[in-house]
Amino acid sequence: MNNHYSSTAKLLHWFIATAILGLIVIGFTMTNMELSPEKLQYYSWHKWAGVSVFLLTLARLTWRLLRPAPSLPNTMNKNLQLLAHLGHFALYFLCVAIPLSGWLMSSAKGVQTVWFGIWPIPDLLSKDKELGNQLRDLHETLNWIFIAFISTHILAALKHHFVDKDGILIRMLPSFAFSKKRNQSD
Repeated sequence: MNNHYSSTAKLLHWFIATAILGLIVIGFTMTNMELSPEKLQYYSWHKWAGVSVFLLTLARLTWRLLRPAPSLPNTMNKNLQLLAHLGHFALYFLCVAIPLSGWLMSSAKGVQTVWFGIWPIPDLLSKDKELGNQLRDLHETLNWIFIAFISTHILAALKHHFVDKDGILIRMLPSFAFSKKRNQSD
């Protein structure tokens, strides 16, 4: 039985994770900038990356339906297994909800998203300043919740690797990350 994720799942996971970290950095940076062409460029990059993460998350969810995740180790008690599944569900939910809230916010603020400056994405709402501000607050709140879940996810993976030593982290690492170590022991 293979207890590793597929190469496609790993690639999507790490690409999305890297993009999300970039989105967080760009998000904090752009919100603290004075209005300028540079700030507007950061907003464009943030939107482009957000749309990309949204689409990649849909691809990741589709792949996960086709190729379910490996089973959790039997050594994990059922409550921890349930928490792990709920945590993954929350991460997937937020990977969809946050870009949607940003899209809705941009629509309500009357600022259309043009993906990579080429493909206009239709507005989902009519311009409504008050609703735009509420959606901005929702987008920000969801991001803070997301940061908490990402932090918990990373800490749990590290705990499994260094304390429990149960292979949970290794099954999502790229093959090259541990193949040298494996080859040395052969």
